[in-house]
Amino acid sequence: MVGRSGFGAVVAGALLSGTLVSAPVRAREVVMFPEAASAGTVIVRTSERRLYLVNGDGTAIRYPVAVGRPGKQWTGATRIDGKYVEPAWSPPREVKRDNPRLPNVIAGGSPSNPMGAAAMTLAGGEYAIHGTNRPNSVGTYASYGCIRMYNQDVVDLFARVDVGTQVYVTR
Repeated sequence: MVGRSGFGAVVAGALLSGTLVSAPVRAREVVMFPEAASAGTVIVRTSERRLYLVNGDGTAIRYPVAVGRPGKQWTGATRIDGKYVEPAWSPPREVKRDNPRLPNVIAGGSPSNPMGAAAMTLAGGEYAIHGTNRPNSVGTYASYGCIRMYNQDVVDLFARVDVGTQVYVTR
């Protein structure tokens, strides 16, 4: 978990001084979500670096994520086509080309495995929504197009969605 005690002290100090603080989101939270989308839909807003799981009651669970770096971003509609706990990872061709020293497979559960605690693969490509063993990358433009989440958040989302869940990635 990200060190929240220091963050809480900053917010508490700001509130006591009467100042409004705009701090980065460091954990999932329930937020108002008035857009028309079916309950259970996943919406990733690349420009915000946030993933929303629509609750269907005008709210959504908002998670901080890392998204594709410039030139690696994509938009569109897809669906979750697989769910895996601590999956092994084989680098896609483009990643292997850029990092030829990577092994062909990194075992699940390994600290060097970029999938983290769980992964949900997306239909139609080599992308996934997955955890990360590099939590400092969450909130940034860091990946080759995958959506990275804190491990505790990907475990939470994993329990809430099913194979077939609709996913929309927007700017």
